[in-house]
Amino acid sequence: MSLSDESQPASPSSSASTSSAPSPPTPPNLHQNTVDPAARWLVQKYGGTSVGKFAAKIAEDILPGYLDQHKVAVVCSARSGSTKALGTTNLLLRAASEALQRPNTPTATPGNQTPAAYPWTRQNSLSMSSTSPPGTPQRVNGTRSGSPDFTPISSVPDVKSVAPFTATVDLILSEHVTAARSLIRNEELLKELEQEMERDCEALRSFLFAAQVIHEISSRSKDSIMGVGERLACKLVAAVLRDRGIDSEFVSLENIVPAISDEQEVSFGADGQLEQPFYDALTTVLGDRIRECGSRVPVVTGFFGPVPGSLLRQVGRGYTDLLSALLAVGLEASELQIWKEVDGIFTADPRKVPTARLVPIISPDEAAELTYYGSEVVHPFTMEQVIRRSIPIRIKNVENPTGGGTVIHPTAHIDEPEVPVGTSALAQLPPAVPFLPGTMAPIIVARPPRPPRKSPTAVTIKERIIVLNVNSNRKSVSHGFLARIFGTLDAFGIVVDLISTSEVHVSMAIEDRSERKSVDRLVRELQKLGSVSLHRDMAILSLVGKSMHKMVGIAGRMFSTLAEGGVNIEMISQGASEINISCVIDGRDATKALNLVHRDCLQVGADANQGRGAFVLHFS
Repeated sequence: MSLSDESQPASPSSSASTSSAPSPPTPPNLHQNTVDPAARWLVQKYGGTSVGKFAAKIAEDILPGYLDQHKVAVVCSARSGSTKALGTTNLLLRAASEALQRPNTPTATPGNQTPAAYPWTRQNSLSMSSTSPPGTPQRVNGTRSGSPDFTPISSVPDVKSVAPFTATVDLILSEHVTAARSLIRNEELLKELEQEMERDCEALRSFLFAAQVIHEISSRSKDSIMGVGERLACKLVAAVLRDRGIDSEFVSLENIVPAISDEQEVSFGADGQLEQPFYDALTTVLGDRIRECGSRVPVVTGFFGPVPGSLLRQVGRGYTDLLSALLAVGLEASELQIWKEVDGIFTADPRKVPTARLVPIISPDEAAELTYYGSEVVHPFTMEQVIRRSIPIRIKNVENPTGGGTVIHPTAHIDEPEVPVGTSALAQLPPAVPFLPGTMAPIIVARPPRPPRKSPTAVTIKERIIVLNVNSNRKSVSHGFLARIFGTLDAFGIVVDLISTSEVHVSMAIEDRSERKSVDRLVRELQKLGSVSLHRDMAILSLVGKSMHKMVGIAGRMFSTLAEGGVNIEMISQGASEINISCVIDGRDATKALNLVHRDCLQVGADANQGRGAFVLHFS
């Protein structure tokens, strides 16, 4: 099928270069992926903060420990900035918004084609009159100066007034060039990288100007704009790896999806989302593309558009995690590692609960519940892609690479048979279980040699919640009462986190993401069905554990703890799977409630490891 469902200018990434940047010949003694045919692939995904702050650490302390035993593929998100506002993705979205602003200068007439009407004309004339392209380091007595010496397009007054996004693009370029100069020591490699970055930003500038001319940015155009962030980040990381002696190759996936669509019909579900066969086909193409890198370490963009229906609409801003999962499936990887700035998943947020401890292994269902109710783990759809292929996911800390992290394991069960007393825990490990290099921690988690004390897995809090209460004002409620309520919520695009119902009363907890005016309109619409009350600044407290359905009295202990602590409960809900117990409380009591429940329901003193019935073996 054809993916071209709308007219739009060529994407900024495709204008800049093809699927991968040209790589120089491999110098001798560069560290490469192992050539052992028995070695399996390992996919490592690094977030924007890791790329922004720890690129050198990735190249020096993390990757070298894996290359001799695994074939490693690296996936990178767009680089973060010194502040959230200076993050690459936020800057790209800002530039896209600025491209829709009408220019303040008069439109050029046929007899007066000034450079102001065509920003790229002025930029090209500046570039051609210079002996080196903008952004190239200036040399003083044979050395590179300490500050960037750009000739940004925004410095030309008439061009800046026509294209307000140019200053934002200059800022994106400056942020990346500054980072490159602080990380890369090889002068030739640095020069090549700066030129690559400048070409990408120039292509982005032209793309945005074309969007400004037609005064439209489609959803697919926004996808392409967002993809520039991953291109810049991956080129930077690939250069840093090469500078540190690791043979790397930048891989862009912008042409992957069209290749799939040319061979098969892409179908959508009733909700407008792409169906699983599309992602299954994508895994095969991804695996084939990365294997073409040979022994080089591929550094892969998280962006894999254009996707039918728009990547942002289909997946959202978490598409880099999804790409990592699909790549792990395509390569039949032994493990998917997601590197963050925390040691893994904890029994509670360690920033709010000082006694929180690391959970060494967790089931996918538990991880999905924690993600939904406030803890940023991995999106359930992303987890599903690898878990159904029996590939474990390990959450690791880029600042603590030797730590074991948390494993989301497909076969993590709480209620497996007990280990007999006196049996060695080491004897319980299956034969030939590989140890992850640098951690000496096996993927399989052994049970301690004495019967465990059951407890929930974690407690989490989701703040900024609104509670809506709808009470019917009719003596007899029609069967369509609930249908009309949910039809109204659907019309406003509202997702309900928790719900509690009776014959004439419905209480709903929803996330406070909408503007106040939008919520007020929702309330007015619901008032057609009955009286409505609204409570803002609430929080959802959730106790999660796969074996909680066998813990007699755990709900009573949770609610008694909150009552003794003076925490009022607005709503109570327990899922049909009995994997979590949730309640809605005042947002001002969130941190206090989190500590109280953690202390009384998860804190087990000296026997902390027995609370989960599992521990990770460490060997010295």
